[in-house]
Amino acid sequence: MTSATAVAPVAVKPLPQTSYAFEVAFTPSRHQVGDMRRITTVFLGLWDIRGPLAGDIVLAVSELVTNAIEHGKGGVALRVQCADNELHVAVTDGSPAPASLRSPNDDDDSGRGLLLVTVLADRWGTSEDGKTTWCRFRLPPGRAR
Repeated sequence: MTSATAVAPVAVKPLPQTSYAFEVAFTPSRHQVGDMRRITTVFLGLWDIRGPLAGDIVLAVSELVTNAIEHGKGGVALRVQCADNELHVAVTDGSPAPASLRSPNDDDDSGRGLLLVTVLADRWGTSEDGKTTWCRFRLPPGRAR
């Protein structure tokens, strides 16, 4: 191209938002809870989700994975998907009994996991077959991704 050649400006359209996701399947073991927290934290950072929201999401992952390990049957799978302005967490195990919200006594050592998820997430629920417990978080508009 010579200096006399003119180049017309090109309008660049932003690419549409794509979906980001990861899935991990594992044998149930208490040490896996920490592993799933660490994996989730890394992916949230890659997706530009940080700060208190990331902390809430990681805590919800921890509670759902713990529930599946303690009350589920068979292998466990964690899937986290980020699309547009929403993040979906789903934890699946082999138990057909759906997770249910409990009202623990003040002196109970456990039983507050789904209560925490209820407070932190925008919505939560279980699949019709009872094997998957999920929650959703709204993400702030204008994230880098």
